Amino acid sequence: MKIDDQLLSKLERLGMIEIEESKKEEIKAQLSEILGFVDNIATLDTQALSSKIEQKTPMREDIPHDSQIQQDVLSHAPRAEDGYFIVPKIIE
Repeated sequence: MKIDDQLLSKLERLGMIEIEESKKEEIKAQLSEILGFVDNIATLDTQALSSKIEQKTPMREDIPHDSQIQQDVLSHAPRAEDGYFIVPKIIE
């Protein structure tokens, strides 16, 4: 893919950057080269590389239980009220 001035200007705008005029030709060449690499990768046959093993996340039984985690954590807080941390006001 060829990067022209119009596409480079659009990329500058989208990236909220400003490229120096003296660097634009070099960057266009580099971007074209990178996109050429991507095109090469896109043409590769990757079917043989796919895994034949079906992997799944092991599931555990969902058993509800009464946990004291909240109380344990809040017991170490300098200030807590109604199950919440109390922190100093930082925004006026």
